[in-house]
Amino acid sequence: MDNKEISKEDILNRMKKIEGQAKGIQKMIEEDKCCGDIMVQISAIRSAINKVGGLIMDRYIKECLKESLKDENSDKSIEEIIETIVRYVK
Repeated sequence: MDNKEISKEDILNRMKKIEGQAKGIQKMIEEDKCCGDIMVQISAIRSAINKVGGLIMDRYIKECLKESLKDENSDKSIEEIIETIVRYVK
């Protein structure tokens, strides 16, 4: 990740783009487009979703880790962050 903070608006814009890509794939399927072309678009969406997930995870860790270190139950908070990461990467 670069040093630039990713805003909520940036993430929402990325999600809107992904939504548009998904609608494009639906149209391609309806129009019986080449399966190879459809698979390329699916791969692009998968990559975009992974990028958004990584950005959200980055924000989540930075925000939650700061808060958890202030908390008396920081071990529990850190465990919750770890559980979230594990669920994400599955």
